[in-house]
Amino acid sequence: MGDRLAGKVAVVTGGCSGIGLATVRRFAEEGAKVVIGDLDDANGERIADEIGGAYVHCDVTDKDQVDAMFATAKEKFGSVDIAFNNAGISPPEDDSILNTDLDAWRKVQEVNLTSVYLCCKAALPYMIEQGKGSIINTASFVAVMGAATSQISYSASKGGVLSMSRELGVEFARQGVRVNALCPGPVNTPLLRELFAKDEERAARRLIHVPMGRFGEPEEMANAVLFLASDESSFITANTFLVDGGISGAYVTPL
Repeated sequence: MGDRLAGKVAVVTGGCSGIGLATVRRFAEEGAKVVIGDLDDANGERIADEIGGAYVHCDVTDKDQVDAMFATAKEKFGSVDIAFNNAGISPPEDDSILNTDLDAWRKVQEVNLTSVYLCCKAALPYMIEQGKGSIINTASFVAVMGAATSQISYSASKGGVLSMSRELGVEFARQGVRVNALCPGPVNTPLLRELFAKDEERAARRLIHVPMGRFGEPEEMANAVLFLASDESSFITANTFLVDGGISGAYVTPL
């Protein structure tokens, strides 16, 4: 157990699996009280009990549910110090623009981008009133470069998350609130494993471009989020925080 987040209250969306779950556990290890927002009721309560936090059933595209999630954090634990807005989807029907229909486009935009807007909108008043806070929004390396395997709505949504994070980081810096975008490379999560299961060739094309020659692990992303959430990053805001195994810096990766 550490104390890098001692006395702080964090809200994490998509906290029942992947990067979100790893971050929930890491935050709790460092002393934070964590409110998990997710749709996984079967596991949410169990995880919350394990870490001494709270679980809120939350559809992150629903403003009322998002507002209630942050209100729960304030009412139950006394503050809203950290918001890790992480929930997202990458469905197989999101492909090349030539193949992706409007319904698929809109679904991804709602979950990946509109949800971040709603979470930031809900968290900011608490943080402004406190005069401090850290918001970390999950973007992606595809927000800063083209994807080798096209997911047109996913890429566009993550570009929006990155741009919004920059703007909010600038706008609220003098009110004590930092806003940064975590930009992971390919990470060994259930989403990626599902892609491998459905299309090995497509998934393998991702790996070949990573200079480190492997996918990242959720715990590695969680450590980056912990840094951005903690006071150790007190002079970092409106930042594009790439944790991508070098993929964004590579022109050609030797085999």
